Amino acid sequence: MMKQFEITLSPYRRGYHLITSEIQRQLPELPKIGPVHLLIKHTSAALSLNENADPSVRDDFESFMNKLVPENDPVFTHVFEGSDDMPAHLKSSLLGANLTIPVTNGRLNLGTWQGIYLCEFRNRGGSRKIVVTIMGE
Repeated sequence: MMKQFEITLSPYRRGYHLITSEIQRQLPELPKIGPVHLLIKHTSAALSLNENADPSVRDDFESFMNKLVPENDPVFTHVFEGSDDMPAHLKSSLLGANLTIPVTNGRLNLGTWQGIYLCEFRNRGGSRKIVVTIMGE
């Protein structure tokens, strides 16, 4: 079995957003076993797996990444699209554009405290598209 389709997420404000439920709602029936691959089709956002219980984790992510890759750094030459654009590209590369999650007994096999995050790095990123590829038996 192999399926592939796109999910379009509504715009989110800048930050780290749990989208596990939103992804799961849009998945078809999953195979008994296999991987689900998610690819975000953007260079200024990322996907990540991380803690889904304590909301302060999301704030800490934002604070740390802004410290690691600050806006208005004088080394940036790619500034035409705004002061948040080049930092967004770098953050996207650091965290990554894709996730692969195992399927076990027809369900995403995530850890107890793991959730799927949309990491939105732009102040006004707009809607985001995610390609979902499901393989399995």
